[in-house]
Amino acid sequence: MSKLENTLISINSLARPATDRTDAVAMLAVTLLYLVAVLSVPLYAPQRIIWLAVYPVVQSEVSGIGFLRVFLRSLWVLPLILLIGVFNPVLDTQTAFMVGDVAVSRGWVSLISIVLRGLLAMQAALLLAMSAGFYDMCGALRRFGCPRVLVTQLQFTYRYMAVITEEALWMDRARKARGFGRRNYPLRMWGRMVGQLLVRSYERAARVHRAMLSRGFDGSMPLSSRSRMTCRSWCFIAAWAAVVLLLRFADISSLLIKLKGI
Repeated sequence: MSKLENTLISINSLARPATDRTDAVAMLAVTLLYLVAVLSVPLYAPQRIIWLAVYPVVQSEVSGIGFLRVFLRSLWVLPLILLIGVFNPVLDTQTAFMVGDVAVSRGWVSLISIVLRGLLAMQAALLLAMSAGFYDMCGALRRFGCPRVLVTQLQFTYRYMAVITEEALWMDRARKARGFGRRNYPLRMWGRMVGQLLVRSYERAARVHRAMLSRGFDGSMPLSSRSRMTCRSWCFIAAWAAVVLLLRFADISSLLIKLKGI
């Protein structure tokens, strides 16, 4: 199976929920609370951010997705996160603490905090999309009061990611069928293929748009009827809200050190 086929399968797998155990609205509420908690932790306190990893680790296993799968996908944004804080160790050289005879600067501490924040936030977002499904997640955003234009744009962006990938897959198969096993091609040929991909994707998008208009599309997608709050959903929100708030405001690392000293 080629990389394009794996990419298309990955994109399509996010369309529908991986499990029916959790309501999309409840997952979105917990995710928003979790993101606020992660981003509000002081920059020079990475030991407090680490404890917030409990949510993606536990919830991914409870949902049947597996934390390893979520963690590996979250690494996609690691280069961007490192780019944000890569100069912190150079700009902030003030000593934060000592590890033996080695001085650790505040710049390194802030860089670690930025990496942890970014990865945990990305894991929470991935967990939301994989657990609730992308379309149910968009419906939950509408119920939370998110502008209709923004939600529709998100749905179209997701849909046409699959369209472009599918067009690229067909072109790749045609190239292999006519290449007689050849793998190396000149740069100008790849430029032509990219241009053809854009043209084919645009033409297909136009056909899809005309088909949608003929079926009564009025500028917004219909909401899913799956996202209905139940007693189980409220219990899910209450339980995770209590855990997240406890991990955010309680310095568990200091408490454990004090208990160990006692």
